[in-house]
Amino acid sequence: MCHSMSLDMSRGPTTERKDQILQAAIEIIANEGYVSLSMRALARAVDMKLGALQYHFRTWEDLLHALVDFIREEYDHAFEELAENSKSHGLREIARFLLYDTPADDTLQANRLFPQLWAMAQVEPVMQSLLDEIYRRYLDILEEGLADAGSHAPRAEALAFMSLVEGSTLFVGHGRRWARDAKAVRDAVYGHICANYPEKEPEKDPEKGEGKRKRR
Repeated sequence: MCHSMSLDMSRGPTTERKDQILQAAIEIIANEGYVSLSMRALARAVDMKLGALQYHFRTWEDLLHALVDFIREEYDHAFEELAENSKSHGLREIARFLLYDTPADDTLQANRLFPQLWAMAQVEPVMQSLLDEIYRRYLDILEEGLADAGSHAPRAEALAFMSLVEGSTLFVGHGRRWARDAKAVRDAVYGHICANYPEKEPEKDPEKGEGKRKRR
């Protein structure tokens, strides 16, 4: 369930070009590290002169804010889909989404990007605000799913689950020593969710004699 972005030609060439530049900035951060991103490095990556790049992003701060908005827009789409799926399928769908369906992976290369954004947030407050917003929204949806599933401490369990998912990046993320164990780790976390919150058996409809889902 990747959420790759196709550039909207109706938005005009200037906006389209800006999106292409921001995509290049993300690739530099994800593949080379955030310290490799500079206005000059970005201009080289998109085969532009520095002055031409500054036509689109006059300063480093302008570029950074546009980059934050670009990432936020991708996650906004992911949250909309996650919220819709969680209404229909509940906690397990939320868990699968968080563990296996990395939002905007084609566009953002999230598994590589996020560790760099964590580091970047230490020196760029606007990036810290973005990460806080993303995690808050995930946490709210996960907490609601846990509460609906019958958790007695949904907030605490949501935080614990998020810590497992995000913390695992330090050990099994791209390029890490145990990266080949990443799927097994995700499966173990998902198994924990399933063991603690088994799907409820459908109850019989006394009028129709058919099964129907119990209300949570």
